[in-house]
Amino acid sequence: METKIFNSNEIEQAVKHLEAGELIAFPTETVYGLGADATNAVAVAKVYEAKGRPSDNPLIVTVADEAMMAQYALEIPLKAQQLIDAYWPGPLTILLNVKPNTLPTVVTGGLKTAAFRNPADELTRQLIEKLGRPIVGPSANTSTKPSPTTANHVYHDLRGKIAGIVDGGTTEIGLESTIVDLTVDPAVILRPGQITPAEISAVIGETTDYNHNQVGAKEVPKAPGMKYRHYAPKAQVVVVDRVADFAQIDFTDPTVALVALAEVIAKYSTPNSFSLGESVATAAHNLFAALRFFDDQPNIKTIYVQGFKAGEIAPAYMNRLNKSAAGKHFNV
Repeated sequence: METKIFNSNEIEQAVKHLEAGELIAFPTETVYGLGADATNAVAVAKVYEAKGRPSDNPLIVTVADEAMMAQYALEIPLKAQQLIDAYWPGPLTILLNVKPNTLPTVVTGGLKTAAFRNPADELTRQLIEKLGRPIVGPSANTSTKPSPTTANHVYHDLRGKIAGIVDGGTTEIGLESTIVDLTVDPAVILRPGQITPAEISAVIGETTDYNHNQVGAKEVPKAPGMKYRHYAPKAQVVVVDRVADFAQIDFTDPTVALVALAEVIAKYSTPNSFSLGESVATAAHNLFAALRFFDDQPNIKTIYVQGFKAGEIAPAYMNRLNKSAAGKHFNV
């Protein structure tokens, strides 16, 4: 299969592929997603095949607007409406109960819930509006690999496996959306993202915290990112929690790479480094790009990445980094 790159003037062509049951990758403000008609079970099954994704991992349902979501959600409770008014379109995914027999089980994982997302990217909203139906939207990468933040990242992973990619440039945020479960009381955050617990709490008027429960081996997770290893390049990723510990690492070793803020990289002479920028916010934006950069270098065996404790987006950054490293930290 030839994988085509579509620009902003070629949305209609991309829609025709979706109507034909084919896969189209699309941009969002977070990362690139892999789209298929969410009402077409055969098309959605191709998403799992293209990504190599476990079949018990539910998919986000990406909608053009609240009205489209209302066709599938059993109800839109007050908390959901408050968050929609505050953050849609934007990097917030809302887990709701769904109307029976409206979405295929291949989308929901057989659960009675679905995660709905209305992205801020105008090209993608146009794509969904013209299709007239929601599309699924997992990250457009090979399963377990770092999520894509450019069309080239998608092409690298899925060339020949999908019909096309809508090129919207580099994504703005670089980490996937916050997922909040509104089917439980109190609401709980299933996946951290740019929108923080404090921000959600302020909108819905109750304390909201992260989910701390582990998903069992035979249990279907409610949302993506809760059960399986994610974001991992071929090399071993190691989290370095203290900046001083970088001094213990031999960066003259050609198999070792350094991923950190610019001020940290400036202290070391190494041919293998990738700057995360100037702050935890830029680090979150650049993390996946950094991991992908070294994934294309077969000589790199270990990637030492700076960890962060402070900063509003630090929990989301560390969530992705810890999954990438499979929990491996330096000197721990």
